[in-house]
Amino acid sequence: MRLLLDTHTALWLFNQHEYLSANVKALLLDENNSLHISIASVWEVAIKHSLGKLSDSRGGVQAFLSAIQRSHIELVPILAKHIQIIENLPFIHRDPFDRVLIATAQSNTMTILTADANIQKYDVKWQW
Repeated sequence: MRLLLDTHTALWLFNQHEYLSANVKALLLDENNSLHISIASVWEVAIKHSLGKLSDSRGGVQAFLSAIQRSHIELVPILAKHIQIIENLPFIHRDPFDRVLIATAQSNTMTILTADANIQKYDVKWQW
């Protein structure tokens, strides 16, 4: 399964494992799954860290990028086709970063690992 980690899922993976569900932990450890993080999540971490809104992000965006690299998680770019999908998404969720994740997952046949109830309302595969 191709798994796209929501930003909070990635932060919890790197810093606070206790917040991850048992199901997510099992999915992350399953070698048959490939793990992916959108560049939108890196962007979100940079912005929120600069605003002082991330108590669970030690070292800011550089530490986040280093953790991604050490974990051999694939970074997924934001493509024009993702933006085109976003244009037609219903406004269940107004967070622009989460909307990019939804479009990325839809476009790339990925399952989002998320505890976000608003993301779970979209026509997108998710697990928690």
